[in-house]
Amino acid sequence: MSAGEIGYLREMKRIRAFEERVERLFVDGQIHGTTHLCIGQEAAPVGACAAIQPTDLANGSHRGHGIAIAKGLRADRLMAELLGRRDGYCQGKGGTQHVASLAHGFLGTNGITGGGIPIATGAALSARLRRTEQVVLCFFGDGATNQGTFHESLNMASVWKLPVIYVCENNLYAMSTFIRDSTPIDNLAQRAAAYEMPAETVDGNDVLIVREAVAKAVARARAGDGPSFVECLTYRHRGHSKSDQREYRTQAEEEAWHGRDPIRRSEGRLLEAGRLTPGALAQLDAEVSAEIDAAVAFALASPPMDPALAAAGVYAE
Repeated sequence: MSAGEIGYLREMKRIRAFEERVERLFVDGQIHGTTHLCIGQEAAPVGACAAIQPTDLANGSHRGHGIAIAKGLRADRLMAELLGRRDGYCQGKGGTQHVASLAHGFLGTNGITGGGIPIATGAALSARLRRTEQVVLCFFGDGATNQGTFHESLNMASVWKLPVIYVCENNLYAMSTFIRDSTPIDNLAQRAAAYEMPAETVDGNDVLIVREAVAKAVARARAGDGPSFVECLTYRHRGHSKSDQREYRTQAEEEAWHGRDPIRRSEGRLLEAGRLTPGALAQLDAEVSAEIDAAVAFALASPPMDPALAAAGVYAE
């Protein structure tokens, strides 16, 4: 990833443009099944991944396209995966909820709420035992903190001082359930105290704040001091999935959060500081748009998944 806030802005714009195109492809019937868009949440994955090295590991939840891109996956091959094409990262078999690329240290998205948390914890144990000096970023939503896998994993990671950073993208809703209707505390970071784990709640719509918080946790993990918990307060602009009409949210609430849009925030800061001109911003938008156009063209030109390979690489015990 490019260093500095202009580079982070480019990454956030790439994620948003990718997600907006995915949304359109679903409407057009070219992507099937379901998908969970991270429009509005771009600062969390970009800021967090800016704090680690390419050799480090990360995994995500069902809302993971942005995490994959922030971890370095190419937009064209990711788009091909979502379209079920052979040139996708998993040959079209993983789709939106089970795409991974070990070459990029991306351990995959996960369709099960909280399902990726023990995977990241296990990867951190492996890194420690193999003495690779890798750290692991584990992304999940607020709803996952009510799962048993969350508590079991944090307990184990703390006892064994594993090099894992738990990054909670708290967008206030688990599907249509408001966080205060399912969780009796205001800050989910409080839950880490039960495991003697350092924790911080930050503005998840500010890429620089997220990067700083995760960087501190990464330094702690590399020093052998164990895991940390970073809660990123953010908001998804779209529904839980493509069929969600967001009837459980008010227009006033949505407008208030749109005013805290992470991309607009970085744009405003860079323009005000004179580090970015309107012309350069327009050029950046044009480059990102062209990249996503090319990604879609690449995906559509790729052959469909080969049914004969459906069972290849699938393991069960």
